[in-house]
Amino acid sequence: MLNRNELPLCPVETTLMLIGDKWKVLIIRDLLEGTKRFGELKKSIGGISQKVLTSNLRDLEENGLLSRRVFPEVPPKVEYTLTDLGRSMSPILDALAAWGKKFHELTA
Repeated sequence: MLNRNELPLCPVETTLMLIGDKWKVLIIRDLLEGTKRFGELKKSIGGISQKVLTSNLRDLEENGLLSRRVFPEVPPKVEYTLTDLGRSMSPILDALAAWGKKFHELTA
């Protein structure tokens, strides 16, 4: 996880640094519905490669926004769940969804 000295002074910049990538926002959106496995996330987020999904999941985990649980099975079973910190982003995604809906209405 980033320490305070590595964070920008601007809170908006901090938020964008953590979730500014479109894939991260979509991962969080999907995990707000509940725990998901890698394959479920890959399927629900159209157009993302396995490499990019893996990289983004690692970043979100390193920054404390999601947790990864590995089950000792063959084949390996891995589940991803938002942490409390990750779930606290729900109002941000709600606001993005509301704005996007309004935009669609205004430009239809």
